[in-house]
Amino acid sequence: MVQRRQRERSLFEVLLPDGHKLWPDWLRRIDTLLEDEAVIEAVATALEARWPQSRRRGRPGTPADVVLRMLVLKHLFDWSYDELEREVRANLVYRAFTRIDAGGVPDAKTILKIARVLGPDAIQQLHQRVVDVAKRAGVTRGRRFRIDTTVVETDVHYPTDSSLLQDGVRVLTRTMPRASAALGDRRPRVRDRRRSVSRRGLIIGRQARRPETRDALVRSYRQLMATTRAVVRDATTMERRIAQRLRTVSATVAPILTRARQQLAQMRPLVTRGLAQTRARLLGGDTHVPDKVLSVFEPHTEAIRKGTIAKPTEFGKLVTIQEAEHQIITADEVHATRPPDITWWTPALNRHIAIFGRPPDLAAGDRGFASAKNEEAALTRGVRRVILPRPGRQTPARRAYERQRWCRRGQRWRVGCEGRISVLRRRHGLRRCRYHGADGTDRWVGLGVLANNLVSAATFLAARAAA
Repeated sequence: MVQRRQRERSLFEVLLPDGHKLWPDWLRRIDTLLEDEAVIEAVATALEARWPQSRRRGRPGTPADVVLRMLVLKHLFDWSYDELEREVRANLVYRAFTRIDAGGVPDAKTILKIARVLGPDAIQQLHQRVVDVAKRAGVTRGRRFRIDTTVVETDVHYPTDSSLLQDGVRVLTRTMPRASAALGDRRPRVRDRRRSVSRRGLIIGRQARRPETRDALVRSYRQLMATTRAVVRDATTMERRIAQRLRTVSATVAPILTRARQQLAQMRPLVTRGLAQTRARLLGGDTHVPDKVLSVFEPHTEAIRKGTIAKPTEFGKLVTIQEAEHQIITADEVHATRPPDITWWTPALNRHIAIFGRPPDLAAGDRGFASAKNEEAALTRGVRRVILPRPGRQTPARRAYERQRWCRRGQRWRVGCEGRISVLRRRHGLRRCRYHGADGTDRWVGLGVLANNLVSAATFLAARAAA
């Protein structure tokens, strides 16, 4: 049964009457912002969708406000779930903030399972509720708008063709023996080729370092591909056997076979695509294979080149971040495929107008968003000052326009978006996503942005109170 709030008496009220003095000021203000009923209701609605009768039946579950505050605390400090459980268990301030007080702290696995219930749609709804709270508190009024993009890396190792095939062979080989045992085979009918594949991968790694071993490298890759094809054939045979026996097995064995069949059906096409792209690169010299697989565990990963010197190619998903004044991120979007930056200016501006009910006085973006069409779209929607520096050589009129005092000040304000992205990556963990799947990336980015907005709003409110 889903509960809205924790109802026990506070530990601070009983044992520590002056415990409020231990709170940091910024955490106290975040605590006040999260008291909004609409924010808690958004979490409770998502939890009620977990089971059909969660609203009225079942034992009491973790309250919605505890779930929200635990997740916020996790992404405020970029903790793992184990670190979150340990810190909340040992810290009186965190116990009071999460409304657990003298109660039992949910373990890491419980919070992980509950967090998966909050899908991308629920996180976006929760984010908009927090933006509404910031608007009502006077933190932002939507007078300024800036936009930029960044890359959130998925949790994968550096992709190579040999490592991709090794991962596929390893997953297929460890799945098939479980299915074979469930089918009642007395002897293992699946040959374990993981050792030979690992050795071949080490040899390829040594041969790839020197150009004079090109012919030996091709031979090693051919042997690795032949072994991988044999494993794929075994997986195809196992899938067929499971499909034939699935209707006649007992109720205890059926879930095991069903799960193994799903894993094989999901992994085998990825390994086949890995074989195809390895063959195309090795024999045909084609390095631009469409829909290239970079990881069998995170198949949605893309190779994105942002042009930075330290890391020219990043492996993850492109994310658009749009801000209003006082570092409040009003919207974020994880793109399924990398689009040109220029195409996202107008949709982001429309989203800003829908959130605040008015166009911003100033709208700014970097050179990737600059075009005459985008400038015209902003002016048509009522934006008074548009700052989109044009790339390449400029006419004297354009140079004079961009050298105006308000335009230079606006450009300096726009550069703050780079600093905000740096804070998201360093403090809130957007450098690398630790959740799995495309939905996991959406949840990771949404919760990191939510934590950033709470810190920014609390900082602004504290500064205003001090002034």
